[in-house]
Amino acid sequence: MLTAERTVLVVIDFQGNLAQAMADRDALLENARKMIQGIQVFDIPLIVTEQIPAKLGPTIPEISNLLHGVTPIAKESFSCCQNDVFMQALKKTGCEQILLTGIETHICVYQTALDLISAGYPVFVVSDAVSSRTAGNREIGLQLIRDAGGTITSTESVLFELLKTAAHEKFKDIFRIVK
Repeated sequence: MLTAERTVLVVIDFQGNLAQAMADRDALLENARKMIQGIQVFDIPLIVTEQIPAKLGPTIPEISNLLHGVTPIAKESFSCCQNDVFMQALKKTGCEQILLTGIETHICVYQTALDLISAGYPVFVVSDAVSSRTAGNREIGLQLIRDAGGTITSTESVLFELLKTAAHEKFKDIFRIVK
C-alpha cells in the first residue's frame, strides 16, 4: 500500500511537440496535473526528467508551471535509471515506492520501470497519466510493465490510497483537485 512517507513521483519527459502528439493528450495532461498537485498536498518528493532537451525542447508549460522550483534532469538514455544524476536524486529522497507518470509508455516509462523493478523498487504506473503516440503502444507498454511486476493504477486510486480515509486532514484539498 502506498504511503506518503515512502513514495516519490517521477514525471518523465513531458516535452515539446512530442507531448502534443500523445494519444488522448488532454486527459493525459489533466491527470498529470492532478498527480503533481496531489503529491504536493502530501509533500511527496518529485523528480522530473527531460529526454535530450536540446532536441526535444523543455518540459511543456502545462507541467513546468506546476513544478515550483524542481529542476528537470536531462537524460539521453531511455531509462531514467541509466542516468547517474537521476539515481542520485532518487536515492536522496530515501523513498522506496515509485510512482511513474510520463511519455512514452512503451519506451521511457517502460524501460525506467524495468530498471526500477530490477533494483527492487515497488513501481506504480499511473495509467491515466502516461501515454504514447498511439493508444496501442500505450497499452503494450502498460502490459509489459505489469508482466514485469509493476502495479498499474490511476490518478484517483493513488490520491485516495494516500488519504486512506475521508477523515484525513488533507481530504478536502485532494477532493478539490480531483473533482
